[in-house]
Amino acid sequence: MDTRIRPFFLAGCCALAAAALPTACGPTPPERDATAQPATRAAPPPQEARGPDPTVERSERAAPPELQPVALGAFVPADADAEAATGRLVVDDEFIEGANGARFVTERIAIVRGSDRYRPGERYADALAVGGEQPVELRRVLEETHPEAGAAEGLCGGSGTGYIALASTQSNDGQRISLLGLGGDAVPAAAAEDIVPCKAVRYDAGE
Repeated sequence: MDTRIRPFFLAGCCALAAAALPTACGPTPPERDATAQPATRAAPPPQEARGPDPTVERSERAAPPELQPVALGAFVPADADAEAATGRLVVDDEFIEGANGARFVTERIAIVRGSDRYRPGERYADALAVGGEQPVELRRVLEETHPEAGAAEGLCGGSGTGYIALASTQSNDGQRISLLGLGGDAVPAAAAEDIVPCKAVRYDAGE
């Protein structure tokens, strides 16, 4: 072969080889592993539940709503039983006190309805002579002082008063309240068989 055309011949062969085998003259890319999984980001650890801050005083935390009283003030007996049980009556947030010396230190524990039962088969509505939807305030007696010597023995006599149920109604003649003394230690309820009803007495608003 003529040495003058040899460079052109070699260049043409290289060009044909490059066209036929495009990867022959360059680096071969690495093969991908078909079993490889895509990279995942680890989830952050769960945050711990935050409880009450022990550095905050209980008095600074939200308090449950207080039960509203059904009736407060001074009342006069509306029947002979009320006159004998307490005489004139003062109803306060923390006590109920009669003019004859009967005194009950109380705490308000619930507002129920007249249709509710304070023991099996017995409703507040029937004992207090109020409607089934009438609100009834239930108080626990914390301390009881019996009337002065020679007077009637309060609401439950010598057996002691465990609870007092109180209802208030309005009429053309003004406000009237009804009290029911309950003996026993269990909280009055439909299944409280040891609750014993005592006197039910009525009073009208007035000094």
